[in-house]
Amino acid sequence: MMTPDFERVDPDYWQLLVEFWSFSDTNATWVLIGAVLLGMSASVIGTFSFLRKRSLVGDVLAHSALPGVMVAFILSHSNQPLVMFAGALSSSMLGLLLMGWLPKNTKIKPDAAMAITLSFFFAMGLLALSYIQGLPIPGKSGLDKILFGQAAAMLPADLYLLSAVAVVVLVMVWVLFHKLRLVAFSPDYARTLGLPLVGYELTLALLIVSAVVIGLQLVGVVLMAAVLLTPIAAARFWHRQLTVMLGIASLIGALSGAISANISYMAPTMPTGPWMVVVLSMIFLVSFLFAPQRGLLSNLLRQRRFKKQVRAENLLRSFYLLNERRQQSKGNFLQASLNRVFSEEELLSHRPMPYGSLMKGLRELARNGYLVYARADKGWALTEWGAAVALELTRRHRLWETYLVTEAGLSPQDVHRQAEKMEHLLTAEEIERLAELLEQGPQSGKGVKDPHGRLIPLTEEPSS
Repeated sequence: MMTPDFERVDPDYWQLLVEFWSFSDTNATWVLIGAVLLGMSASVIGTFSFLRKRSLVGDVLAHSALPGVMVAFILSHSNQPLVMFAGALSSSMLGLLLMGWLPKNTKIKPDAAMAITLSFFFAMGLLALSYIQGLPIPGKSGLDKILFGQAAAMLPADLYLLSAVAVVVLVMVWVLFHKLRLVAFSPDYARTLGLPLVGYELTLALLIVSAVVIGLQLVGVVLMAAVLLTPIAAARFWHRQLTVMLGIASLIGALSGAISANISYMAPTMPTGPWMVVVLSMIFLVSFLFAPQRGLLSNLLRQRRFKKQVRAENLLRSFYLLNERRQQSKGNFLQASLNRVFSEEELLSHRPMPYGSLMKGLRELARNGYLVYARADKGWALTEWGAAVALELTRRHRLWETYLVTEAGLSPQDVHRQAEKMEHLLTAEEIERLAELLEQGPQSGKGVKDPHGRLIPLTEEPSS
């Protein structure tokens, strides 16, 4: 049996770490390889269950394998890996068939069918396990380890089988990737292409079952679902493309297997399976918090930046409107607005907001060169660059209002609020496309007015 040395007293953990990664212990190396391959294969094939919103299928299949293992042992009086694998595979396939048959032929919903299948097969497995404990049969002592997994109880033949099946699963996913992706996400389109949908769905189910079955001794019935689903759940925070997500998920699965095998070697009382799930959960937490694309902190930072952007743009547009009200002639807005100073009270009367938020926004605009504070007049004025940006923001707002009225059919009374929600997301290219579109309509040419009768300003460049 592949049992580590349990007689160590006051072990030198640094020495054990070096010993483990120097691959001097053959048994530990095989456990490492098996754990890495299991993590990779389970995470890759579990991706298809997760993205098809059938996340609990792996949990049901793992629990469904238990009675198959017990029946195979009762019939053969042997715990050989191939015998156990065949029994678990057969039982899991029966569970998969029952889980699919119930919703199609009864009024039971799919989630209830999964719960019924899981409970029934797991109960039958526990009953069979209890029955086996009372039989005078040799080799039954390790069967209870299948519930939570124990790498130390695995024989070399177990790890050979685990590694072989894991490699087959990975190779099959690589070879059939495009077809499996079509079957998983666009079954109707796959059917129009003439693909044998039933055959590929059966292949996908068989691969999932195989990945579940080979992990039972290492991870256990109870925890196997986490190995299937947690890697892809973490990978989704890092990227949106399926091929990249598969690579990240397999890397996460492999890393969790390697770390958990290392921990079990350095602390023999620590089982590999539970530690594998703990490592996966920690990686998921890190991804959830710190992933640059979709992590919680990055989302909070983006929201904060967007709120600051909205506040700054609204304030600059307020300066344009206040200048527009004071302007008596049709002179150059950029030049005329430079000498106009507005107090904080005037700004608040035009755009109500908390005073603290107003001051924070004004100071940020001043730091970025859009405003200057006139101490003598106790007010704020646009810089030349700030005036140019305020003009462009007002042009964007009024173009969007005009588009919503003329093209989308909104009423002029409701269009202002809708425009303020969306205008901050428009790019410069989209604004130009809006301008080109509106110039083709009945309100074309210079001096175009928005739905409220105000002129839509033309673009002006700052002189410096």
